[in-house]
Amino acid sequence: MSQTRRLAAILAADVAGYSRLMGSDEEGTLERLKALRRELLDPRIGEHHGRIVKTTGDGLLVEFASVVDAVRCAVEVQQAMPERNTSVGVESRIELRIGVNLGDVIVEGDDLYGDGVNIAARIEALADAGGVFVSNTVHDHVRDRLPFAFEDLGEQQVKNIARPVRVYRVGPRPSRPPAGEPPAAQPGTPPALPLPDKPSIAVLPFQNMSGDPEQEYFADGMAEEIVTALSRIRWLFVIARNSSFTYKGQAIDVKQVGRELGVRYVLEGSVRKAGGRVRITAQLIDAANGAHLWADRFDGSLEDVFELQDRVAIDVAGVIEPALQAAEMRRSAARPTSDLTAYDLYLRALAAFSPNTRERTFEALGLLEQAIAIDRHYGPALAWAAMCHMTLVRDGWAEEPETSRRKGIDLARRAVGAGENDPLILANAANALAVFGEDVGAMIGLVDRALALNPSFARGWFVSGLLRLLAGQYDLAIEHIETSLRLSPRERMGNPLSVMGRAYFFKRQFDEAASKLLLSIQDHPGFLPSYRALAACYAHMGRLDEARAIVARLRAITPLLMPNDLPFRNLEDRELLLSGLRLAAGEAT
Repeated sequence: MSQTRRLAAILAADVAGYSRLMGSDEEGTLERLKALRRELLDPRIGEHHGRIVKTTGDGLLVEFASVVDAVRCAVEVQQAMPERNTSVGVESRIELRIGVNLGDVIVEGDDLYGDGVNIAARIEALADAGGVFVSNTVHDHVRDRLPFAFEDLGEQQVKNIARPVRVYRVGPRPSRPPAGEPPAAQPGTPPALPLPDKPSIAVLPFQNMSGDPEQEYFADGMAEEIVTALSRIRWLFVIARNSSFTYKGQAIDVKQVGRELGVRYVLEGSVRKAGGRVRITAQLIDAANGAHLWADRFDGSLEDVFELQDRVAIDVAGVIEPALQAAEMRRSAARPTSDLTAYDLYLRALAAFSPNTRERTFEALGLLEQAIAIDRHYGPALAWAAMCHMTLVRDGWAEEPETSRRKGIDLARRAVGAGENDPLILANAANALAVFGEDVGAMIGLVDRALALNPSFARGWFVSGLLRLLAGQYDLAIEHIETSLRLSPRERMGNPLSVMGRAYFFKRQFDEAASKLLLSIQDHPGFLPSYRALAACYAHMGRLDEARAIVARLRAITPLLMPNDLPFRNLEDRELLLSGLRLAAGEAT
């Protein structure tokens, strides 16, 4: 039977005191275990997209594609257990221990093997009855994404695993104290992010009140445009859309949002689009105390939608800072297009970008090409279309790579000409042109201009980090990625972690690089540069079996094992990556 490898989140569970329970009431224990599986475990595992790999008496091994789903499932199961035990005598209660690990596993048929599985089982054995324990790789990936506390239990030496494993106990966030009392310090509670030294705000996803799920993209687009408008105000610290939108579809606790994102103010709202009319409602809340500072409603025709967005942003800024000169907002708020059909196509393209796959990239490019056909000077659409061509060439998906490359370069240059003072256009054009091999120093100049225009631009800091990576400025690359993640602390972390991982790789800090790259692949399994760097990293570490496994996964996604172009300035570093890939590929054949 052939073997393959893949990255997986593994949940291991068993019953605390199982032998004692069976000794005192074998039939009753078995019946309660069957009911537990039927009524709680199996449904929750299914809800979180898990796959039961095997059961062994009182034990259960489950595989999840998402580590976030694995931890959510574990916590929900443990939270439901006390209620199940309320009518059961203490001596007969079933209590579970759960361990979760994220790691590489060997797949053979329907079964899983390897250290990724073994570590999960060892962590589960350490867990308290009723507890959820996780490894450091799980903690690093979910700590800013889930509303739980993580208590650091230190490094634990576990059976048959050479290196100690850092373990964390997962628990609920502490309850809020009565009004006026400071929150009590709790072990393992992630500290609130410190507030910036200037007014800070997060714009939450606006509710779609149109009664049509197909209009969801329009409501998302309205909130994103208001984020962009607020970002033009240089004295404001504005959280990126990718972080604030992680709260989409959730019951919102504004104080918790303020703590998790490190902001003083939160803007909520809704959008109703019907016929040719649009209504935007918005309210501004002080996240420190939940006080409502301002609320208003904006009605207008669809043709006035850009003006409505700016009115919301100006009014919000005026509440936060009465001294605001609204003229600064209006000065830099030139509309990227005046055609509403082109704008609608652009919003649909943005909604199609994630997750990043070949099909979705072509879908987004097609929508952007339609928008550009309507308005050939539509800067943001030009820039994102250039990014689509860059992705197709970089990942080996382009049908005619050289044609796609030429089109991408032309689109990026046209975008800069159409919007030389738009930070998004400058950052995306710089990204595409640098990867296409244009002078990276000049591209750094473009992104520096974007950040001068908008210092709160998380994507700008990400692109700056990427360009510093290409320029061989590895410490600066890591620093700029960290700034990007502070501005977007709930960002999907795959691409930023990939840049950080590759920076550590070129710094020859292979352990740190492998950790970051492994997490990057878990979060963004379609991002090919992470696979190439991780395969090379494992090869240089002498971990050739793992390098072969990564190469096999890479070849399953793209025929392009070696990248077409490596726009790195440092030739020695280029060779470090290529020699590692050759070693990994040679061992795999």
